[in-house]
Amino acid sequence: MIEDYFAHSTAVIDEGCTIGAGTKIWHFSHIMPKCIIGERCNIGQNVVVSPDVSLGNNVKVQNNVSIYTGVNCEDDVFLGPSMVFTNVINPRSAIVRKDEYMRTLVRKGASIGANATIVCGNDIGMYAFIGAGAVVTKEVPDYALVVGNPSKQIGWVSEYGHRLHFNEEGLANCPESNQEYQLKGNTVKRIS
Repeated sequence: MIEDYFAHSTAVIDEGCTIGAGTKIWHFSHIMPKCIIGERCNIGQNVVVSPDVSLGNNVKVQNNVSIYTGVNCEDDVFLGPSMVFTNVINPRSAIVRKDEYMRTLVRKGASIGANATIVCGNDIGMYAFIGAGAVVTKEVPDYALVVGNPSKQIGWVSEYGHRLHFNEEGLANCPESNQEYQLKGNTVKRIS
């Protein structure tokens, strides 16, 4: 079988996982059985991808991240250095809760900053931006900018990661792409 991905010689890749073309897996990372890693992903050093995890295409996982069973990431997600996912809401060493893993979905294009923590069961919306060190304890809407512990939404960002400033009509433009966005109620949508 010809492998069309790169894996450093110190990486451990268990049988029964699927790894897409063009993906790179770096030093001391462990890819466990039954996980799916899409095409053109970059898995940094000392990363663990647990069984049944699914990563879309072009997902960037920085060093020292563990992606536990119950977590799934769509395309173009960025997971910053040493950020943390959980998968059990009330863990105890002496009590086995493997049948209680909670699901967490990180939607297309979302970015999670360095040392942030995502408490399990809280989905992250499309293109949302989680600031470094934030502790996410509730759902995050599409395009939301959240920071702090516990995290609070402080604004909105474009698909290019720039803060959006809405006018009285609820319209804003990304300064880099010039894409236009509309804010209605507590929902942002890209309109061009």
